[in-house]
Amino acid sequence: MTITNRLYQITDTMGSAGPTKEHLLIAFFRDLPEELMADIRSKFPNTTISTVTLPMGATIPGEYAQKATLLVTFTNLPNPEDAENMKLVHFISAGLDHSVNHPILRSTNIPVTTSSGIHGPPIAEWTVMNWLVASRKFVSTYESQKKHEWGAPMDYMTGMSDQVGKKVGILGYGSIGRQIARVASALGMTVHAYTASPRPTPSSRQDHGYIVPRTGDQDGTIPVSWHHGTDKASIHAFLSLGLNHLVVAVPLTPQTTHMIGAEELSVLAENVPPHHPRPYLTNIARGKVLDQNALIASLQSGELSGAAVDVTDPEPLPADHPLWDTPNVQISPHVSSLGKEYFPRALDVLKENLARIERGEPMLNEYKRGKGY
Repeated sequence: MTITNRLYQITDTMGSAGPTKEHLLIAFFRDLPEELMADIRSKFPNTTISTVTLPMGATIPGEYAQKATLLVTFTNLPNPEDAENMKLVHFISAGLDHSVNHPILRSTNIPVTTSSGIHGPPIAEWTVMNWLVASRKFVSTYESQKKHEWGAPMDYMTGMSDQVGKKVGILGYGSIGRQIARVASALGMTVHAYTASPRPTPSSRQDHGYIVPRTGDQDGTIPVSWHHGTDKASIHAFLSLGLNHLVVAVPLTPQTTHMIGAEELSVLAENVPPHHPRPYLTNIARGKVLDQNALIASLQSGELSGAAVDVTDPEPLPADHPLWDTPNVQISPHVSSLGKEYFPRALDVLKENLARIERGEPMLNEYKRGKGY
């Protein structure tokens, strides 16, 4: 196992090493570029910052973990006995399904936070991109371009449609769902929100998490209807609204595993309005939330017009898996949230939480032990 470590000591304005309040350790599976490190140093002045490069999932060695008071990580955690000085563990991911069984989360009381809230802009763009690729027959025009073919207008008239007046149901109205709602609304769509718990009042519909400036739906005013529940009947009622699009954006928990299966896809398809395309499904949650075999069957039968999945079960998707060759499916390798803005925004969440700790305020995105998110 190859380990790379770098130590950065922030200096005061007089040029000598000043006293450090904290020691921030960043554990990641690749070296961070200097441009990013410069941004991190500017965010956390008077802080010792070190990095360690480890294979994904590898344990952070004690000689690094024992010095850290703050840890930023994706999949690397220390043994509990090496984390006695840690005041906070911050994950750059939104979901913690890859780490919920680790002793740091199960056997210690170290506060754990996530980067939930930063993923909305890129995932919303990815979602709408796939809608438009399908509805505007982009693949056909792209293939014609490569062949130097100028298609006849009537070849495109049939089967093309825009999104105005279409209904989108967002199953899991968190930060990602809210930004998808914002963009969908701008396209002229109507948004229907679904949450596990009821949100009957304006105050209960507000987003109190981290919000990227100028994005999302902080007040929860975009949806034309709100729905809730964890039982099958409630989900089926939501899927019966006549949705043109279903966006799956719930966290993976034992309760949400295979939440959408053959029965749910049938309910969704049976209620599509007359003369509308068959429903389109988008999964940006986790692969196990969806019964993948049921999705394949639904696409093969034409029950769904198409699907976009950034997550699969398993991941990576094996090269010989039938999903690859299923008609009208668009697959990306769990990259919908990525971009050069990702890491800086994740560190913005940590910076905000450190300020909140100093002010004695509750932190954003604190992991609730026992709930799985």
